[in-house]
Amino acid sequence: MPPSKSAALLTKSTLVTVSHAIERAALAAAEDGPMAVVALFQRLPYFERERQVYERIARAAAVTVVGLVGDQALDLPAGSHLVALDEQEPYAREWTVVVLTPRFGAVLEARDREEVSGSAATLEAGRLFDGWCSLRRDDALHKLLELQQAFAQRMPPEARAGIDKVLAYVRDVPAGAGESRADAVLDLLVGRTERAGTELARLRRQTSATETVAPEEEISRWAGAGGVTASGTLPVSLLAVRVPPPHQLPEQAGRRTGALRNESLIAVFSGVLRDADRITRLGENDFLLMLPALAFDDAVKTAQHLHAELQAAGAQNPFLPGAAHMVVMTTRQRPFPHERIVQALSWAEGEQIPIARLDD
Repeated sequence: MPPSKSAALLTKSTLVTVSHAIERAALAAAEDGPMAVVALFQRLPYFERERQVYERIARAAAVTVVGLVGDQALDLPAGSHLVALDEQEPYAREWTVVVLTPRFGAVLEARDREEVSGSAATLEAGRLFDGWCSLRRDDALHKLLELQQAFAQRMPPEARAGIDKVLAYVRDVPAGAGESRADAVLDLLVGRTERAGTELARLRRQTSATETVAPEEEISRWAGAGGVTASGTLPVSLLAVRVPPPHQLPEQAGRRTGALRNESLIAVFSGVLRDADRITRLGENDFLLMLPALAFDDAVKTAQHLHAELQAAGAQNPFLPGAAHMVVMTTRQRPFPHERIVQALSWAEGEQIPIARLDD
């Protein structure tokens, strides 16, 4: 990170806008010499969303390098080069776009916090990063030099030669004197985009609360169904709960158990949820609590707390079961492994295990 910049807490939705702006700049017609573009996408699905853009960038740039975790045999657009990232290295958690020419530079660098905003409309849009961006050519130059050194042994010779060619031109041309003005505009727009996105997400959540959409459909959208998401990024703890069917509840509950039972259950479940958490139904008597960025041991503690709360509430409310079976797991899979969880719930119920732990 350059001395002139400090990282800000940014959501993915803001970073998408900034990265698209930088990519648009790379595609703009300009006579400013050879261009180098390096982009770290974390995972393949995020690159596939932008594949057509990078096909055009690869045709315009002297060198284009794409970084992804694994995917060593990936078929990239002609003229671009792959850097395979190891799952455990810091660059696997980095989202970066660098564009550099002798007279222009733009850079976005964001490091995945593996957290999610509580106000987010979707799990992906609310992913949180420590990020900064710049329209100062020397900031882009320093970032490109960093990546060149880090990936030197992983880039093919033609990619290294292409970057060296761009750097040779850049070193012969001084940076523009007015870059700080453009950079100040960028900082203002990024801040306002982040605030506007947070407010829009809040309004969307309020609207969705009054929609007649089935809860499981709303949560499916939140978890990434139908959008761009990828396994291996944000961890989500899943707490599945199976309660006894209504006919096993106390006789005095009668036939009114349906709606009142569900309302009472949701009230108890909601008591253990954070702002970023969500709840949906897996079946008539099965519920799923989705707890993003919650460590496995903490999810187990949440299950233990919920189990105690259900027992206490059941002693006071005839519409609530005093017992339940639960399964806890933490996963980076997308979509979530619903079938495995339901199977594990059936096993826990059959074995009369109150809280079972399931490996990813």
